[in-house]
Amino acid sequence: MKTPLLLLTILLAPACAQADVYARHDEGGTLHLTDTPLDAGFELLLDTRTERPPLAARGTLRHPDSVARASQASGVDARLINAVIAVESAHDARAVSPKGAAGLMQLMPDTARRYGVLDRFDPDQNVMGGALYLRDLMQRFDNRLELVLAAYNAGESAVERHGRKIPPYAETRRYVPRVLGHYRALY
Repeated sequence: MKTPLLLLTILLAPACAQADVYARHDEGGTLHLTDTPLDAGFELLLDTRTERPPLAARGTLRHPDSVARASQASGVDARLINAVIAVESAHDARAVSPKGAAGLMQLMPDTARRYGVLDRFDPDQNVMGGALYLRDLMQRFDNRLELVLAAYNAGESAVERHGRKIPPYAETRRYVPRVLGHYRALY
């Protein structure tokens, strides 16, 4: 079974199931997932003890007007935009990452310039820029959501360099299922 399909299957499991998920790729590239790793080489992919509850479980969607406008202008599902915001900034419009990403959708300076965002802390501008970037990534990666999210996190070139697969970066391998989990929770 291909990695994205397997991850999607895991993420679509009933919400009541709570278990940490560990992952390891073997020499042949096969992804192995478990809740109890029995040998070396497994990396924690999803930590249910520290993960924040999915956005829908918290009961509020913030910045609904900004998200609705960006969704309409870009054609990107508002639920996906909200899921990215939840993981990127936890809905904090003033968030800044150690790498210099800023705002709700954690735009890097070059990405902000690319999409005409003058103030990365302005929710309307930030969400619009992030949504337009997601739209372009959807086109570039044939609407393969796992690759779109990997590119949003690690960069387009990283996904291309790794054969149009999720790059083997721990952060990105955690990021993709987290966003998909929030996205699924909004259905």
